[in-house]
Amino acid sequence: MENKESDISNINYNLDFSITKSKTERHLKTIALCVTLGGLLFGVDTGVINGALPYMAKKQELNLNVATEGLVTSSITLGAAFGAIFAGRLADRYGRKRILFYLSIIFFFCTAICSLAPNAIIMMIFRFLLGLAVGGASVIVPTFLSEVATVKLRGPLVTQNEIMITGGQLLAFVVNAILGNIFVNVSNIWRYMIAFGMVPSALLFIGTLIVPESPRWLIMKGKTETALKILKGIRSNKQESQQEITQIQAALKKEKEVSHISWHDLKKPWIRKLIILGSGLGIVQQVVGINIIMYYGTTVLIKAGFTHNIALITNIANGIVSVLATYTGMRLMNHINRRKMLLTGITGTGGALALITLFSQMLPHSKLLPVCVVFLTLIFLSFFQGCISPTIWLLMSEIFPQNLRGLGMGISTFFLWMANFLVGFLFPIFLTYFGFSITFGIFVLCNLISFIFVYKFAPETRNKSLERVQLELRAKINKH
Repeated sequence: MENKESDISNINYNLDFSITKSKTERHLKTIALCVTLGGLLFGVDTGVINGALPYMAKKQELNLNVATEGLVTSSITLGAAFGAIFAGRLADRYGRKRILFYLSIIFFFCTAICSLAPNAIIMMIFRFLLGLAVGGASVIVPTFLSEVATVKLRGPLVTQNEIMITGGQLLAFVVNAILGNIFVNVSNIWRYMIAFGMVPSALLFIGTLIVPESPRWLIMKGKTETALKILKGIRSNKQESQQEITQIQAALKKEKEVSHISWHDLKKPWIRKLIILGSGLGIVQQVVGINIIMYYGTTVLIKAGFTHNIALITNIANGIVSVLATYTGMRLMNHINRRKMLLTGITGTGGALALITLFSQMLPHSKLLPVCVVFLTLIFLSFFQGCISPTIWLLMSEIFPQNLRGLGMGISTFFLWMANFLVGFLFPIFLTYFGFSITFGIFVLCNLISFIFVYKFAPETRNKSLERVQLELRAKINKH
């Protein structure tokens, strides 16, 4: 009889634990959904230019030339570079949640002004200011998610941000295609394409009012009781919450010598090498060539032989494949090592661009060329969004210790966005002066260099706590 009662008690305990665990996981996912609206805006604001640019460039609108096209397109990424580096430091000082709240306001008002811009100069200025918010969100969102997630959910939750980014780009492509094909002869339709970004901006504003602050940040600021209260809501039980607080405090104690990280501390070899690693990963993500598709996909398809309206519709396929590939990569994240994901992805993107270069030489005026370009673009996106992009954002959020995370993520993302800016600015110029084949050939070379960098320097972080990742990395760096 006692054994039966004991069995029933165990069953009830396991059932309660399972229900509690399920509830906390749902709570975590709700928090992630609210926070990753920043990623959605990242996608919408960078993807909308793809369809809006050809309208915007017309003489009766903003009258853009090749150089101003590049600047209007890439001014947002130049702003993002500075937004990334300053937002990281501000988030370390004032909290992840508070800075994300202010960024939602910048998103809303700068989007509104861009949609009303009377000339290219105003558009560049406010696309730059909008970029401050985009860059800030690109640092804070993955940092916040990596800090609130459990070890098991860290991969899926951080890469959920990448799904929201690609989802935002898909949403922008769909809105562009609908507006462009319904209002065929309305030259200022680009204004409505851009204004659509105000909707997710408002949703992010509401989301930041709901989510809690990062428990890790609170512990760093000595607010342990508040951190414990938050952890109880996103962990399975009190014991797990208390154990995590103990681990974080122990890690912070070991990092005491860098508790006041500043620019001066970059002279320390292990800090400098860690930031070079993060910055290198950020540059790799951009120079493989993703934004020649995301920013200039419509332009590339028109050059390949499609009409403008057909190019707008075809871009939707790019967006759909990006979302599906990101989701697949998110599912694989906990089963395949990070390094293997990255190396496979770069092999795929480099191969796709090499074939585009080859076919543009072999079929310069053929009706098959646009079909080949579309097919290879989809292959490129599958490898990039499924293997490279989510893995790099995740690695960048994992490699820095708590007291260095804001600065480290800020500097690394600064270089990511500067690489993004250069790709966005130079691509239309290269296309005009060097032609289709040579331009794509340059990016094939960039993929080869990226493969070598990742093979040589990228760490493996799968199935490791953040504290273990950072201890192993520091030990490895100190050896060299």
